[in-house]
Amino acid sequence: MDNREEVREFLTSRRAKITPERAGLPPGSRRRVPGLRRSEVAALADMSVEYYSKLERGSLAGVSPPVLEAVARALQLDDAERAHLLNLARAADGSDALTRPRRRTARPWTPHRSLQWTLDAITAGPAFVRNGRMDMLAANQLARAFYSDLHETPGNRMNLARFQFLDPAARRFYPDWGTFADVAVAILRTEAGRDPYDKDLHDLVGELSTRSEEFRGRWGAHNVRRHGTGTKRFHHPVVGDLTLAFEGLEMAAAPGLTLTVYAAEPGSASEEALRLLASWSVTERGPRTRRSPAG
Repeated sequence: MDNREEVREFLTSRRAKITPERAGLPPGSRRRVPGLRRSEVAALADMSVEYYSKLERGSLAGVSPPVLEAVARALQLDDAERAHLLNLARAADGSDALTRPRRRTARPWTPHRSLQWTLDAITAGPAFVRNGRMDMLAANQLARAFYSDLHETPGNRMNLARFQFLDPAARRFYPDWGTFADVAVAILRTEAGRDPYDKDLHDLVGELSTRSEEFRGRWGAHNVRRHGTGTKRFHHPVVGDLTLAFEGLEMAAAPGLTLTVYAAEPGSASEEALRLLASWSVTERGPRTRRSPAG
């Protein structure tokens, strides 16, 4: 992915989201662009219009952290957006790990036995490991039963984003499909900033952009986010509606991977539904779901 284009579109899109009122500026008149003007961002960041315009054209190489922080403050970036800007700046510098050849193919990753044992020890809720491309790399038995449609459709290739946008079953599985779609694209966009030379990610984005108009529109919005905790609604084909809390934990031993665990409120109908699903996974699907999805 072209770094200068990524920088240009990200900064332009963030500037378009900030109204003068939100920035504490008078609204003025005869505005020809949404959001702030470049001159207003420059003034808020305490830099010249010429210098900010250079940054917004994609020239982040060599920009100091204080300047990046000033831009982040002026554009009112949240934590995920600020981190994304820093990742884009590192890529522009060609620093550390980002000096890898373009369109690098990621090495295949398989879980250590101890990780699979840990996942299998979680029996009350679905638990799985994914990467920033949203490939499901390892899971416990309940997660395999929970994501039964993902596992049963070869075309999904164990990828949650591909399932989200290309598999009709996702529309039933996610009652709040649009919200899930926004989150999926934001995760992929965040990963593109963290690792812009990942060939598999590049190919996935190209495939989804070609095959899904809804993905293409969301990708162009340049939204990023951290996806660490919250509550989601699901409709499972076997046990029906569930409302589950989730925690996403970054794996210290494997940077870029996330362990996600879902749990139901104690005593709730969703907790009972998970119990039924666990029983069903053993009695009806156990022989086909005992091995890791990465195996």
